[in-house]
Amino acid sequence: MALINLTLQGKGGVGKSFVASLLAQHYLKRETPLHCYDTDPVNQTFAGYKAFPVETIRLGERPDEINPRYFDALIEQIMTGPENGVVVIDNGASTFLPLLGYMVEAQALQMLAGAGHEVRLHTVLTGGQALNDTMQGLHQVLQSVPDIPVVVWLNEYFGRIERKNASGEVESFEHSGLYKKNKSRIHALVRLPEVRKETFGHDIEQMMRARLTFDEAGKHADFPLMSRQRLLMTWRSIGASMEQAVL
Repeated sequence: MALINLTLQGKGGVGKSFVASLLAQHYLKRETPLHCYDTDPVNQTFAGYKAFPVETIRLGERPDEINPRYFDALIEQIMTGPENGVVVIDNGASTFLPLLGYMVEAQALQMLAGAGHEVRLHTVLTGGQALNDTMQGLHQVLQSVPDIPVVVWLNEYFGRIERKNASGEVESFEHSGLYKKNKSRIHALVRLPEVRKETFGHDIEQMMRARLTFDEAGKHADFPLMSRQRLLMTWRSIGASMEQAVL
């Protein structure tokens, strides 16, 4: 049956679409049948990649709402589609709470799992100023959908994912109360390591703006030789982390 991956996070600009693109690249590399959907009503970044078969799905009339019937149509499409392969769905921050609320109300994810599909939720934690917001988003996902595995992506682009505990000691996510309490729920941790922004970071930003995969950027004339080398190194590092996570 299909493996269904859904990105969910209430904080915008933390790398949800980048994660969706990494998942798509990971499975394309394995020549796995791939079905991609972009449901972000504001920034349809995922749909901008020509390397992936991404279909844009409208969830509502306004950016901050969903029409349940539109989402029902997506579930119907998945349920009646090919039995094998991988589905990657990228959802926007503006519809995070409405979509999460409706999926809980309609038990949509449980229905997919009950039909034999494997469902995984992917959420992003990022360092820096957005850490508390992304932690709250993860908490909402874990609390709302207690029986679906969650993959946590540790995006260190804006800094290390760590904060002070009640004793004033700096702790990583793996030592936090949220992780310890929900460790059995978390399918895997995938680390996107902190990089030098003047070199590696600039290369990744340029690649993302052009909506290119790592393989495409590695062959593109707009990227100098050393940029291509750094992107190759980055993809190897991320790929190794994804492999260890058994994605």
